[in-house]
Amino acid sequence: MHANQASTRPSLRDRIDRRIFNAIWSRSLVYNTCWEDPAIDHQALALGPEDVVLVITSAGCNALDYALRAPKRIHCVDANPRQNALLELKMAAIRTLAFEDFFRIFGEGYHERFECLYLEHLRAELSPFSRTWWDRHTHWFTSRRGSFYFHGLSGVVARCVRGWFRSQPKLHAATIDLLGAGNLDEQRRIYDERVAPALWNRAVNWIISRQLFMNLLGVPHPQRRLVEAQHAGGVAGFIRESVQYVFRQLPLADNYFWRVYLTGRYSEACCPEYLKRKNFERLKSGLVDSIRVHTTTVTGFLKASDERITRFILLDHMDWMSSYYPEALREEWEAILDRASPRARILLRSAQERPAWLAAQRVGIEDRPLREILRFHDEMADALQPGDRVHTYAGFVIADAPA
Repeated sequence: MHANQASTRPSLRDRIDRRIFNAIWSRSLVYNTCWEDPAIDHQALALGPEDVVLVITSAGCNALDYALRAPKRIHCVDANPRQNALLELKMAAIRTLAFEDFFRIFGEGYHERFECLYLEHLRAELSPFSRTWWDRHTHWFTSRRGSFYFHGLSGVVARCVRGWFRSQPKLHAATIDLLGAGNLDEQRRIYDERVAPALWNRAVNWIISRQLFMNLLGVPHPQRRLVEAQHAGGVAGFIRESVQYVFRQLPLADNYFWRVYLTGRYSEACCPEYLKRKNFERLKSGLVDSIRVHTTTVTGFLKASDERITRFILLDHMDWMSSYYPEALREEWEAILDRASPRARILLRSAQERPAWLAAQRVGIEDRPLREILRFHDEMADALQPGDRVHTYAGFVIADAPA
């Protein structure tokens, strides 16, 4: 048994949580929007026309963003077919709809004619699973009481947050003013004087520390443990510091992540790149066709593919794999190294600034430490991390495969 396996032997609590998490994950759309900042990724990736990209699909926003750099091909891989169904719907809408309808659907999260547009234009473009899924969920885009971005698991949390803010008029008004602040000094003043005193209290700290809250955000118990291991304030303290950093240190004028989370919609001035008119037209003109969608695991895709990958964007899934499925994680790294082109760049995120599991990971017949095989760019990652507009990941890892 390898060292990292022994240290992550699942406890009874782990096994129970894994069952709950898998039950929730296997029936739901977890992410209705990506929660990773592609602007940071672009600085680390330097995508070019010969690049072949593998990315975890999530909500598909970032895959469309990468497509705007015109790489050769983008393989979107997700074991949850509902995440791929969302990307397929976006791709179908890009191909068949006008920008105005597209933005109302995915920018505002509401279109009163969505069901007609879906039946007339979108449905025929979808795979069988995606068609069946959206046949049952078209109402997510047509409810006058909310927005598409208040649906799915993470959307349920966002809807609850909005409801709580609205139940406190002063806090709600302060949040609207915060999003409309003209500069950082004004943001800090509004946050310090009007938002923070009303936002953080014992009840809020208790709620955000519950594992059910974490599960709805797609964060299983092992990942929560990683946060608790490095933050004296636990999960509640980490979330509080992350929110404070975003609202006090980063301009909110272009922070579309927190805007959609708090309001349920984007504006044309503050939205992902794929939702901007000029970029929509570029995607429609052919860039969207670089994307391929695969419902499988990363390992399953790599073992079935004969294509060399030059860029891997792996999000944070290895955090929980290291605890839940350590052998599968080892197999995944071996598949990555087998299919990576020379000097392929690998990005991943973690709940820990320096993931302990990464330092312990060993691969191959010779059982070599991963740190000896890959070339890690810790200084570059540390320099980019402070500008991350989401700021919910403590760790950002950049590494290159062997030459």
